[in-house]
Amino acid sequence: MGNREDLLAGAKQCLIERGWARTTVRDIAAAAGVSHAAIGYHFGSRDALLTQALVEAVDELGDELAGGDAVEEPERRWQILIDSFTTHRALWVAQLEAAVQAERSPEVREHLAKGQREGRAGLGGSVPLALLTGLMLQWLVDPDHAPSGADVVAELRALATEAS
Repeated sequence: MGNREDLLAGAKQCLIERGWARTTVRDIAAAAGVSHAAIGYHFGSRDALLTQALVEAVDELGDELAGGDAVEEPERRWQILIDSFTTHRALWVAQLEAAVQAERSPEVREHLAKGQREGRAGLGGSVPLALLTGLMLQWLVDPDHAPSGADVVAELRALATEAS
């Protein structure tokens, strides 16, 4: 791997281990085994590097979740996503931290907005994306009382019945 790839790998590692807010340029450079100057040369800034690393990590998670056999049952599809809130907790938290950073960084906002557009397309619209985001928050804050995939589908069916 070259310095650019090493930096991305180091930044992903730091996002998982330290989170967005606590990751420093020094942390990334140490994890990548390169100088601090390499970050500026290859990415321009820490935020640009962390954003790219987060985008790649989320893409990898999406590939992992989409891999294997296609799951037809809606309860199981939602449960697979919900399970990732535990197995990939640090990555989901890093996404929340990045969302907060987007308030003050147009560059981060642009990348996250692109990710949301892709998420809407992949999940089938804005409502499933909003549901996923809300579920993520529930699972990160209060996992003992958060809904299961079966709960989600039952409540969606109840809403659909009520709406018709």
